[in-house]
Amino acid sequence: MSQPLYESTIKSLPLLGRGKVRDNYAVGDDKMLIVTSDRLSAFDVILPDPIPGKGEVLTAVADFWFAKLGHIIPNQLTGIDPESVVAPDEREQVRGRAIVVKRLKPLPIEAVVRGYLIGSGWKDYQKTGSVCGIPLPAGLQMAQQLPQPLFTPSTKAELGDHDENIDYAMVEKTIGPALAAQVREAALRLYSEAAAYALTRGIIIADTKFEFGLDAAGTLHLIDEVLTPDSSRFWPADTYRVGTSPASFDKQFVRDYLETLDWNKQAPGPRLPAEIIEKTAAKYREALARLTG
Repeated sequence: MSQPLYESTIKSLPLLGRGKVRDNYAVGDDKMLIVTSDRLSAFDVILPDPIPGKGEVLTAVADFWFAKLGHIIPNQLTGIDPESVVAPDEREQVRGRAIVVKRLKPLPIEAVVRGYLIGSGWKDYQKTGSVCGIPLPAGLQMAQQLPQPLFTPSTKAELGDHDENIDYAMVEKTIGPALAAQVREAALRLYSEAAAYALTRGIIIADTKFEFGLDAAGTLHLIDEVLTPDSSRFWPADTYRVGTSPASFDKQFVRDYLETLDWNKQAPGPRLPAEIIEKTAAKYREALARLTG
């Protein structure tokens, strides 16, 4: 693994913006370089310590899924080598952790799919018997598999704000009924195929979020990251038990640690002990190894 990269400093391309984890640069008018840093965000706050190797793991996992699920929907990839679009002395910053993508118009929603009852969905169900307004059978337990996967979209918050769950009617109102139906169908199919494959590798994908964008012709594309430990809950199938919160290969491990601290979940985030950083890095690496062999 290379040296941890907290923030890229590409000078040969115009910076478009930085997200919680990714730094985006313009490559001409129609393409973009996305550099996945080793930053970690939890509770929508970027933590001060990088997780070594995380950016490379996320990039490898996303590339794996883009290839595997490419028959379902077009995606953002161009196949251009990221090292070919930056200055020679900047290649180390992009090696193994960057992609060159089409510049698409992102939809203003996150397409969340839940296959299991956990997290905010479990809290919602305990209060209302529903998840995001979708009624469910009585008597379900924590971490139980849902009768069928649910499409539970959310708003896409600005950096530092929290995403908010919205109902399907709001998605239709925001992007139009035809596009809403296309997004829902694509998200459910992507999740179902990925979850079935992951199970053969000993991983349960409890839930995930997808992002979509449109090209100039209005064609829907899969964008951003796909089915990574940052955008999904991955559980080891061999230790999964209904009624308990399963161990995970994602950043839930860090969230659980942060919950033990006296921290108000506002920036700045707390420093992480070396042991938590190393255990988190190991969980990301194990997810990659299990999924891709």
